[in-house]
Amino acid sequence: METSESDFLTAAERTLNALESALEACGADIETTRAGGVLTLELADGSKIVVNSQAPTRQIWVAAKSGGYHYAWRDGAWRDTRDGSELFAALSRIVSAQGGEAVLLRPS
Repeated sequence: METSESDFLTAAERTLNALESALEACGADIETTRAGGVLTLELADGSKIVVNSQAPTRQIWVAAKSGGYHYAWRDGAWRDTRDGSELFAALSRIVSAQGGEAVLLRPS
């Protein structure tokens, strides 16, 4: 079933809020800034990871040193369009690898 842009924006907003909360709760040295549908993570080494909502494609995109990742809503979760990994689990791995510090992000 196709979701409306409004439904997508509501779901994406909820997800970005949950990511912000999870990042605060994880205890890692990560600064977050938010501008609309864009969440920027600045890691202790100064590198950045950007998570943003893409309404035209109904996806959440992640840009990191390791590459770009696209997540679409499938099977009750945001799933990578290439390997099917779940957004919070994948972002935990991406942040841990890029920042050199183990990070576990859990949806609230």
